[in-house]
Amino acid sequence: MHEWLEAASGRLAEEAGAPAGELTLDQGQIDELLELARVAAHESGERINAPLVCYLAGLAHGRHGGSLDDLVDAVIGKQP
Repeated sequence: MHEWLEAASGRLAEEAGAPAGELTLDQGQIDELLELARVAAHESGERINAPLVCYLAGLAHGRHGGSLDDLVDAVIGKQP
């Protein structure tokens, strides 16, 4: 999975004009996004919500900063 994901992130960076290696995910981010996708798919009853909410989390994180953990927690309702 990681090899495919790394290749995809490289192609996305190139297409976006971003420096190589800028669009990477560490294992913690991968785990958070997979949890977000799991909850979205199961709690909403619509599997298609999983990639869409992950995209929205990415937009929020990229455009407004903040912790990805906090953004995911806001959607899935984790309490500190």
